[in-house]
Amino acid sequence: MNRMIFVNLPVTELERSKAFYEAIGFRNEPKFSNDAAAMMVLSDTISVMLLTHPFYATFTRKPIADANSSSQVMLCISCESPEEVDRIVDAAGAAGGKVDQSLRSETEEDGPMYGRDFEDPDGHQWEPMWMDPEFAAKGAHPVEETAADAAA
Repeated sequence: MNRMIFVNLPVTELERSKAFYEAIGFRNEPKFSNDAAAMMVLSDTISVMLLTHPFYATFTRKPIADANSSSQVMLCISCESPEEVDRIVDAAGAAGGKVDQSLRSETEEDGPMYGRDFEDPDGHQWEPMWMDPEFAAKGAHPVEETAADAAA
């Protein structure tokens, strides 16, 4: 059995959020959507559950963070190519999202990684990312060096 992930996101306007996610390539699954929630399918194993604030609040005792003013999670999704990264981010911008908001940029001309970011209308941060398959196969990852440099 393939393990699945369901990312649950609190949203202020369900219909606006559904339209946004459809504009960037997600598919709504009506079987698991109603006036309080919408299932948006990214792949066979990844779906985003858009939950109205009142419904989301039934799952937690914690206050709902305002993703427009605080960061709670960054969601990275793999892409087949740098062009797909740009297509998703450009679609997010055209659908009302904020694009290229991160402090650091993964974009490197002819480098082993290419990524950009966007925020949905509720401020949830996404990072479409492409990684050169040969680079990924080597297991080389500059994060450890960057983290060590930042701590020094």
